[in-house]
Amino acid sequence: MDIKDILAKCDHTLLGQTATWDEIKGICDDGIKYSTASVCIPPSFVKRAKDYVGDRLAICTVIGFPNGYNTTACKEFETIDALKNGADEIDMVINIGELKAGNYDYVLNEIKTLKKACGDNILKVIIETCLLTDEEKVKMCQLVTEAGADYIKTSTGFSKAGATFSDIALFAANIGADVKMKAAGGISSIEDAEEFVRLGASRLGTSRIVKIVKAQDDGSAY
Repeated sequence: MDIKDILAKCDHTLLGQTATWDEIKGICDDGIKYSTASVCIPPSFVKRAKDYVGDRLAICTVIGFPNGYNTTACKEFETIDALKNGADEIDMVINIGELKAGNYDYVLNEIKTLKKACGDNILKVIIETCLLTDEEKVKMCQLVTEAGADYIKTSTGFSKAGATFSDIALFAANIGADVKMKAAGGISSIEDAEEFVRLGASRLGTSRIVKIVKAQDDGSAY
């Protein structure tokens, strides 16, 4: 698999609490140089990043991150604010407790509310697979499909574990035709990335792939 095809599927990510503007600017530079799908950054940096990159790179940010237990109204406000600041894509975290309680209407309506706020902008739904049973993962495939979201995403990268091949295979068997998949958290090698893509993921949430390519880059390919 061509490395450029993999990079084109990467949401080049920096979401650590200690991230500085200089570091965010650095991953924006890398995202532009290596033609990643986007950079995924904290909401507080969205406006500066969009002003910096203009139309050269998509800006993705996170909502209700990383725990997902903000109110729907709070998540809706965060989404509208992020889009106003220039975000192109939104990655939201579901309310995991409501899912586990069987309050599926709550989870469904929240995703619908945020998709309405996003309009034509991409909405990815983070379900935090490491905290769910397979039955709950399948239910989320159904809810994400019904809500009209663009992607189902495995993980925040801030919980017990990240993406697994088995979870992407499970998603592929249960999502609707219009829903895409994003694997995120713990993607540490080119081989991992290739396997996730082979299984059907069209986005990869990772910082490591660009770092690996940078370390090997002699300047001839870019």
